[in-house]
Amino acid sequence: MQSSANLRGAIFMCLAMAGFTCNDALVKSVTGEMNVGQIMLVRGFLTSLLVLALAWHFGAMRSITLLRKPAIALRIVAEVGASITYINALGQIPLANASAILQALPLAVTLGAALFLSEPVGWRRWLAILVGFLGVLIILRPGPEGFTIAALNVVASVFCAAIRDLCTRRIDPAVPSLFISVITAVVITLTGAVMVVPLGGWQPMSLVSFGHLAAASLLLLVGYQCIVLAMRNGEIAIIAPFRYTSLIWSIGIGILFFAEKPDVWMITGIVVIVASGLYTFARENKRRVEAVAQRSVPESPK
Repeated sequence: MQSSANLRGAIFMCLAMAGFTCNDALVKSVTGEMNVGQIMLVRGFLTSLLVLALAWHFGAMRSITLLRKPAIALRIVAEVGASITYINALGQIPLANASAILQALPLAVTLGAALFLSEPVGWRRWLAILVGFLGVLIILRPGPEGFTIAALNVVASVFCAAIRDLCTRRIDPAVPSLFISVITAVVITLTGAVMVVPLGGWQPMSLVSFGHLAAASLLLLVGYQCIVLAMRNGEIAIIAPFRYTSLIWSIGIGILFFAEKPDVWMITGIVVIVASGLYTFARENKRRVEAVAQRSVPESPK
């Protein structure tokens, strides 16, 4: 049964990555016309309408008092932080670079699971995590050219997203995924509304830009729902590496629509991060199999 759950989690993770990456591309396309707050407000409002309609239809709405639960409240705060930092970065660095740095997320999740969920992590996986973060530094290229505020925003987004994913694991399975998505979308919308004026005020939108944000909101809904289902169905160490599928989307979209060309630093950093993540995945899978095998050994007769 656990294998089936992990397979479902992996599929949901791949769908989430496709939705999130295409959403990122659409958001990036409008960053020259409006500020981060306006993007969060418009996209969040449309997403809220969609997910609220679905939640109402499926009877997934619950009492707002659930926000008092620390796991849900912290998850929402982390999601807001991840949205602000990542959208801000998208307007300043190539999509592929932002996505490449974001690939450290599985390592950050494994680190968080070890520190806060008491999941066992051996010295090999600790070393893999350190090597993975070295890969992030390779992409950042410490110095005037690579070590920018925008790149640091992506790093901050990684840690916010890791907190979000870890909190998702702590939420009672009885709480509907759609309800979590509704609350998250609404809070992001309200946060965007508060940020509009301080970031320069409301800017007129073209019909094309509105269409991009409408499509992004639909894709964001897909991402929201699939990421919750992924984290609830599978084991973190098993399904987290499937985040790397977003690289296929981000590099391809960057080349085709933004005329971006991956450089040697980014490719090298990606190889280091992905290799570290896959090694971490392999070690965790081996540990899990050994644990199952030990539990399956019959006790000696007395």
